[in-house]
Amino acid sequence: MNRVEATIFAASEPVTRSVLARVVGASCNLDLLIDAIREELRGRPYDLVAVAGGWKHLTRPAYADAIRAAVGVSGRATDLTQSEVLVLMCVAYFQPMTRAELSSFFGREISRDLIGNLRAAGLIASGPRSPTLGAPYTYVTTKAFLLHFGFDTLRDLPDTEALEDAGLLNKEKLLAGLSGATGLYGEIEAEEQDQP
Repeated sequence: MNRVEATIFAASEPVTRSVLARVVGASCNLDLLIDAIREELRGRPYDLVAVAGGWKHLTRPAYADAIRAAVGVSGRATDLTQSEVLVLMCVAYFQPMTRAELSSFFGREISRDLIGNLRAAGLIASGPRSPTLGAPYTYVTTKAFLLHFGFDTLRDLPDTEALEDAGLLNKEKLLAGLSGATGLYGEIEAEEQDQP
């Protein structure tokens, strides 16, 4: 148990099951070890969290303000605009997506700058080239996206069927190119008008 905890503690990235199996042996039940470590950490200011395909020690959210005050950070490390959040949401749910598909979804052009900001933040990366005419780049989420939002895998995203039932997501409308498939066009347009 101590070897597993020390390995995770020393790692800068989430530690995968295969790495931990090399530490303790393939016959060892890692799930029981992780549960035992998490039980020992109950009540501590940090926890052992399954994130981005592995495990990582993360500070509990209740201590975020104290950490920000100590290191002089006023907010999250990556402040996203509403437009960036909406585009990131679409990429997360419908990846791989081209910029043209994103533009179709929102009923207006999605700028290269917006895509560049998400790439610079490490939240999206280039995916496979699209099989459509011109073979445009597609975009996919990254391991940093999973880590930033606390997801172990993309299966941890909120249920798409519930979002579709609520009228928030609809890939058929997106691919058919219907303007304003989500009704979010006005939100992006208003945000861009507010900027100098």
